This record gives sequence, structure tokens and C-alpha cells, in this order.
Amino acid sequence: MGPDSEADPAVPWRKVLWEPQPFPDNYVDQRFLGELRRNEGLHQYHYWTVVKESGIVGQQLSCVAIFITLWLYMEQGLLPPQTLLWTSLLTALLGYGLHQLLTMKEESDCKPRTYLADLQSATIFLSFTFGFSPVLKTLTESVSTDTVYAMSAMMLLAHLMSFPYTQPSTPGSLSLNAALFASVCLASRLPGALHTFAMLSCALLVFALWPCLLQKMRERTPHHFTAVCLGVCLGGVAGLGSQSPFGAVLLTMALASVTLICPLLLVRLQRQKDNISGPWDEAEIHEDIRRFAN
Repeated sequence: MGPDSEADPAVPWRKVLWEPQPFPDNYVDQRFLGELRRNEGLHQYHYWTVVKESGIVGQQLSCVAIFITLWLYMEQGLLPPQTLLWTSLLTALLGYGLHQLLTMKEESDCKPRTYLADLQSATIFLSFTFGFSPVLKTLTESVSTDTVYAMSAMMLLAHLMSFPYTQPSTPGSLSLNAALFASVCLASRLPGALHTFAMLSCALLVFALWPCLLQKMRERTPHHFTAVCLGVCLGGVAGLGSQSPFGAVLLTMALASVTLICPLLLVRLQRQKDNISGPWDEAEIHEDIRRFAN
């Protein structure tokens, strides 16, 4: 008797294994495929929604391009370190004020950080960075320039690949460390210690503090978040274009692929999904069994 063979109709088949029946264990009746379900719980993506969500990837690419542009300007002597320091300080103060404004709108049980604690953290970091700038300036003197550039490119690529795009409020250790390592390598090729200090301060602003503010905007003001991502992408293309038109073209192609073409492919491929569910799936326990552990 096979799984689809007819049995004695006088004995109905029951889906149980704890009592003997005149059927083989792999027997199923005609109701088996009646419980077939296709694409159960499938999330349908909309193109423009995916485009907006992919803005976080595009703006991170542009942030790396902006950082490289600032380094190129400093290396060529077109951007004084004092100008970069004052600009970074002003940008940090504006971003901190906006972050505090967005944080005040959310309800949280945890005790917020005080302004004094934030000031102490910033002072400690800037003091140590300024004190170690002469050391960092001479850190890669024995390493060839091509090797330094290759390490920087690899670390920036690792930063982009490991960046926590879902929750960028707290950058992952690998992503942040890779970006800071690349920043140290590039800053060590600048003319003076003050240049190194300005470049590292800018790196902290771009790779550590900016994602925290961006996540707050993403949660609280999604419309402003989309506009900011678009502005950062345009700024990255314009800045890189002032140094290398070919690099601006490559960045534009990368941004178009990430924010326009890839979402289109995702929506198109979503239509080809065909997930089936039925009685052959493993049993799922929906009841809260933690009460039995007491």
C-alpha cells in the first residue's frame, strides 16, 4: 500500500501517529494539498519606498567621497587646517543642537546624558588627539605612499561593507575602526601635525557623530531625512567633481545603481517569489512557554 493508495473506506484516516491505523505512516488523503499556502506573510515592496530607504547607502558613499575630497584639498594646500577645524566645530555644534532637539521629542525611561558629560567626552577626545597628532604624523614614515593609499582604500571599503545601515545610530566597531584607521593613514601624509589633528577631528565628525544624527532624523523626520540624503549625495558628487571629473562620474554611476537600479531589480524579483507552506512544515509553538520554566 503506497502513500496515495486507496484504503478501506469504512475506516477513516486520521492524522495521528499514537494509535494504530490500517494505513502506512506516509499515507495522506485528498485533503493534504488543501492546506497549501503560497507566499504567506510575504512583504510587498514598493519602488519609491525602497528608493527612499536606499538613501542611507547612497549618502554613506557620498560621506566617504566628501572626506576624501577634504583630504585632497588639504594635501594640495588649498584648505588650511584652521579653516577645517573651525568649520568642523561649527558643524558639530549645530548638529549637537539638532540632535538634542530631536531627542527631547522622544519619551524614554533612561536618564539622558547631561551637557557636562558630553563636553567632558569631547574635551578628552580632542585633547588626546591633539597630543598624539605629532606621533600619528610620523606613524607611516617608513611605509611607502602606495601602500598607505592601498590600505586606506581597503579600510574605507571595509567601512562601507560593514556599516550598520539598518541602525546607524551606533556605528559598528568594525565599521568605525576601519574608517578611523583609513583616516589615520591618510592624515599621516599631510604636511603638519595640525593638519593631522584637523583631519582626524573631521573623520570623527563624519564617521561617528553624523550617523547618530542621521538616525534621529530617520526616526523623527523622515521627509527631512530624504532631503538630507539627497543633499549629501549632491555634495559628494560636486566635491569629488572639483578634484576629479572621472571620479564624480564613477560616484554618480554608483549612486544611481544603489538608489535606482537595485531597488528596481528588488521589486521585479519580488514578483518571482513562490514560497509554499503547508502541513509538512515544522510545528511552530505560538504559546508563551516561559511560564513552564518557573
